[in-house]
Amino acid sequence: MKKYAMETTVGVFFFVGLLLIGIMTVKLGHVSFFGEKTYPLSARFTSVTGLRVGSPVYMFGIEVGRVERLTMDQKDRKAAVELQINQGIKVYDDAIATIKTEGLIGDKYLRIDPGGAGELLNPGGTITETQPDLDIGDLIGKYAFGDVKK
Repeated sequence: MKKYAMETTVGVFFFVGLLLIGIMTVKLGHVSFFGEKTYPLSARFTSVTGLRVGSPVYMFGIEVGRVERLTMDQKDRKAAVELQINQGIKVYDDAIATIKTEGLIGDKYLRIDPGGAGELLNPGGTITETQPDLDIGDLIGKYAFGDVKK
């Protein structure tokens, strides 16, 4: 009888451990089984260096979505960023999307200034005003070699 009690205890701990690993994977991997209520938007940038699929999208310092896909627009010769924005978040056609860095050498994220003077962007709409991130390496190189004008 003691043999079965020990095996049952080990089995329960093993099952609980697997369950906790699964929960952590879902939470840390931003995976959703039931589909979050989001809508798509896109933006075009001259450079998206360091931005990745899954990077957060912030508005007023609050996470409101994620970067869904990065592609190249051969026609306009720009990088196309597809976003998934949470339902209920209003973005207008005069919004400005900017790529920013968390800290000095941190991960990149997308920041949206939602605008408000224009019309509301429909799902699948495009944010036309964009600004790529400043490249610190280029700035240091320009300063070091005297290309910065005073």
